[in-house]
Amino acid sequence: MFIETPLPFIKTFIDDIDKAIGKYQSGDRLSIIQKSWLSFCIMAIFITNSVCWAKFRRASLGTYSLAALSWMFRNSRIPWEVLLQTSVRVVISKYGITGGVLLEDDTEKKRSKTTKRIFHVHKLKDKASGGYIMGQSIVLLFLVTPLISIPVGFSFYMSDPTLRAWYKNEKKLKKKGIPKKERPAQPKRDFRYPTKQEIGLKLLKNFRESYPEIRIKLIIVDALYGTAKFIDIASKLFGGVQVLSQMRSNQKIRFRNKEKSVEKYFRSYPAIVEKIKIRGGEERVVLVNSARVYVCSHKTKRFIVALKYEGEEEYRYLVACDLSWRTLDIVQGYTLRWLVEVFFQDWKSYEGWGQLTKQLDEEGSSRSLILSLLLDHCLLFHPEQKARLENKLPAYTVGSLQEKTKVECVLEFIRGLISSDNIEEKLSLITEAIESVFQLSPSKKHMVNRELGRLEPTAGLKYRAQIASVQI
Repeated sequence: MFIETPLPFIKTFIDDIDKAIGKYQSGDRLSIIQKSWLSFCIMAIFITNSVCWAKFRRASLGTYSLAALSWMFRNSRIPWEVLLQTSVRVVISKYGITGGVLLEDDTEKKRSKTTKRIFHVHKLKDKASGGYIMGQSIVLLFLVTPLISIPVGFSFYMSDPTLRAWYKNEKKLKKKGIPKKERPAQPKRDFRYPTKQEIGLKLLKNFRESYPEIRIKLIIVDALYGTAKFIDIASKLFGGVQVLSQMRSNQKIRFRNKEKSVEKYFRSYPAIVEKIKIRGGEERVVLVNSARVYVCSHKTKRFIVALKYEGEEEYRYLVACDLSWRTLDIVQGYTLRWLVEVFFQDWKSYEGWGQLTKQLDEEGSSRSLILSLLLDHCLLFHPEQKARLENKLPAYTVGSLQEKTKVECVLEFIRGLISSDNIEEKLSLITEAIESVFQLSPSKKHMVNRELGRLEPTAGLKYRAQIASVQI
């Protein structure tokens, strides 16, 4: 797939970012070269589904060299630190967003076992195999509104290597039966390696400071973030807003001065059959029960909801900090959490981050990730997507937009060729560019000009083979 020039909606998106930088940020605006480079990169990510300079060069038929693309990425004074923030502001302004729901979750990017310079690569639990992989962990903040849903912040996470080594050694010493007083004391956490909860709170704080005009109605987080400290601080950041998470079935609650697990507590009370709307659409039958009880680990009362969908065997338990909400509102609100999983799937499948993103060090990983997220925002400026949203119709999927954009790219290429003054001369130049950019590589699969070796019996070894067969 060849790129003559970036499509108009991409150029419009970058122009709007440039204007917003001049309006909201104190830094300099983007130069013409920077805008051209960003427009090309977003177009190339969508066409090649990667952040790879070699693929970008081939897509441009050598118009952009690999060295030039890499130099702009590393050395150009693009305001990377405010680029994503400004892009969010452009989208919010474009669609008149005034409020919504924040979702926070983390995801992994698998990396090579031998990599040394990819930022924050460490050992991760592989959910599919149950083993371990090497990869990056990203904590992401996602905004859901009545009209659109977009990523609004991210940060890389890495566990503290010193603490990780201590836990590993502690486990071995415990197994050997060595008493605690003879085991090494737990080291303090290095501030360079904050926990996921600390990262999550920082992302929420940054969002609050950057977009104070956006009214947040609800914050939904994964079970990992459902600690008392996280829930209380997150709620306070947005003026006492509701925060939803999940809790473990064996977590202790106190009721009538007796402590028991949340699972045991709800086992004593029959659930009610209700119908709920999943993300405002499909109706599902659920079994639900709830109680406002004291959670021992949180040292305060929480709203606990026991929830089981039709056909499921086990209950899941939701925890909320605002006791004034209705049970069904909590249950229906929590169904929005699935939207961030859909984004992760689209992001890794169609928006470049799931494949060739091998830029080195912290700036390489962060900037390539920003480019990928800018693409997600840019798709909201596609003429057909924009028309759907403005008319309150369901938005198109990322995959279908990618296919349509590829076709539009081909049409633009053909249109540029037909409209040229000398078609033969332009075709000749394109042919030369293809010959220079697309170099064929020799294959090692075929044995031409290589020795197969002597693959036949040896007469002098027939007697030895007969003796060996008799001995068997």
